[in-house]
Amino acid sequence: MAYKVTVVTLFPDMFPGPLGVSITGRGLTEGKWALDVVDIRAFATDKHNKVDDTPYGGGAGMVMKADVVAGAIRKAKADNPKAKVLFMAPAGVPFKQKDAVRLSADDGVILLCGHYEGIDQRVLDALVDEEVSIGDYVLTGGEVPAMVITDAIVRQLGGVLGNAHTLHEESFDDGLLEYPHYTRPEVWEGEPVPEVLLTGHHANINKWRLTKAEERTAARRPDLMELYRKKTQE
Repeated sequence: MAYKVTVVTLFPDMFPGPLGVSITGRGLTEGKWALDVVDIRAFATDKHNKVDDTPYGGGAGMVMKADVVAGAIRKAKADNPKAKVLFMAPAGVPFKQKDAVRLSADDGVILLCGHYEGIDQRVLDALVDEEVSIGDYVLTGGEVPAMVITDAIVRQLGGVLGNAHTLHEESFDDGLLEYPHYTRPEVWEGEPVPEVLLTGHHANINKWRLTKAEERTAARRPDLMELYRKKTQE
């Protein structure tokens, strides 16, 4: 059975969107993974299909209703019963590469997309397994984060990438950012490819790549470099 991603959203027409092209799109067409979309609005309980209401205690904005969202999540769980439910939230735990790898080992995942000021906390407490964030910024809704997380997970699945070895040479796999890459032409606008890459000496190439990965990580992500140094010293 293919890995199943279920997106719970107010805007089902946004999917598959970018997930339907390139590597993820090919994997979807070839049945390496499956996509289901649950429309939250279909679970509204009044004639106006209302999905939100004013917050108790006052304040700006509207809050998505617990009963409506719960109905949508339970429908998703019925069709994808073993999947964890992740809520896309700016206040969530930062989503990392290790989470993509971890979740790809499951049978599927359910991604809940919020809007407005958020979702009634009671349904989050009752039905959501994890709240996750893709960065320290606020977006208009959870759909774009859901696409990002889906892409990160799906590319871990067997057969989705053409070369599985690529997965083990990427940024974050060993705690470092990835080393720089070069291809033809050998000289571009006066800038040559680093000579070591032309030698065919794999040990020297690997050593160069590690050095460059360490330099890039130290310059761009000193927080990761500190963790890497601690890990290599253990």
